[in-house]
Amino acid sequence: MTKVSLSSLLLTIIVQSAFAQNPSSSSPEALNWLQKIAIAPRHYNYVGTFVYSSDDQIETSRIIHLVNEEGEQEKSVVLDGPPREIIRNNDEMRCYLPESKTVVTEKRWLRKVFPALLPQPLINLDDNYIIKKGKQERVSDYASQVIELEPRDDKRYGQKLWMDPNTGLLLKAAVMDKKGRVVEQFVFTDLKIGGKIDKDLLKSKYADQAAEWRTTNLVSSTQGSGKLGWHVKDPPPGFKKIMEMKRNLSGKSRPVAHIALSDGLAAVSVFIEPHSGEASSPVEGLYHSRGAINIYTRTLGDNRVTAIGEVPPATVMQIGNSVTSR
Repeated sequence: MTKVSLSSLLLTIIVQSAFAQNPSSSSPEALNWLQKIAIAPRHYNYVGTFVYSSDDQIETSRIIHLVNEEGEQEKSVVLDGPPREIIRNNDEMRCYLPESKTVVTEKRWLRKVFPALLPQPLINLDDNYIIKKGKQERVSDYASQVIELEPRDDKRYGQKLWMDPNTGLLLKAAVMDKKGRVVEQFVFTDLKIGGKIDKDLLKSKYADQAAEWRTTNLVSSTQGSGKLGWHVKDPPPGFKKIMEMKRNLSGKSRPVAHIALSDGLAAVSVFIEPHSGEASSPVEGLYHSRGAINIYTRTLGDNRVTAIGEVPPATVMQIGNSVTSR
């Protein structure tokens, strides 16, 4: 055995021994797998059908994803309920809503679409989660490797990820509450990774008729830190501001302030807008949207604060109650 290979073997033994003695540490191997999961959707062609489930809701979608010299192109079609089609060209998104004859355009700021659920790059995840390598399980006819993210406190949900070891692409993902119950889940029911994809398959079937539809452009403009005049003074441990911007939102006559926070995995958006005085304005309080998403709204002077994110109710309330003017 060479000196190099002997040193590598000793280092591996030391790392594994340290992890075994300190179960609150993340597994280095699991962290490496997690990085592979994060970058995989940006490097492979794939076509598949996946199911989203939460509470009593089930939704099936078809996704086609192409990577070429122009970057990423993707088409996602919801197959249940009202028709909805999303066409993505890198970070530019167009959502076609045929029932209302509307096209919504926006940037992909924080929006996550399975299987691209992890941010890139991964930052400080080990501070807030214990990342473990689980067992191998079969999903959608693939032999998958399980990676578990156990939250270090009750301010965030846990996650369980099933990935294809060869490519790193997610095959299944579940968000878990503190009792280990599944809050929401995505799973491919069929999937083909790799191979050529005809670019015509990525075109919207509504593109021609949509020329006569109403277009809503949810444009955003990022702001320098502190420029909005609002601050989240007491976020839960691990949650840090990642951006602030002015955003146009559907149904709003003028842009609203938007502050985004993240713990490296979960994201929370805070919107601050002047009172509209409309009877349809949401009542203050805590609301559950679907799956892992919780919403909290409160009045702050002449403004309404809304916090929304894939976090437990107490976390979204703490963030919403921590908003102050500078």
